[in-house]
Amino acid sequence: MVRVPLTAEELERGQRLGELLRSARGETSMVQVAHDAGISVETLRKIETGRIATPAFFTIAAVARVLDISLDRIAATLDTALVDPDQEPRRAS
Repeated sequence: MVRVPLTAEELERGQRLGELLRSARGETSMVQVAHDAGISVETLRKIETGRIATPAFFTIAAVARVLDISLDRIAATLDTALVDPDQEPRRAS
């Protein structure tokens, strides 16, 4: 099975995700966050640096839980149509 290359938008969104998680991690060690989330340090490092631009949902959910970030906040931050990541998420009509 051939993997389709990621688009520029997907790569950029992966960078924003990594920046958000890195910022939220603050002074907490990468080792501690990875351990508490049940993932490898290398996986967390790759997500934070954008090398894994489209990580699995449950991986991000686990990291978000450890960092006390809502999935709504993550989605809003990654949605290029929203200006304010703290704004209420849009509802489907």
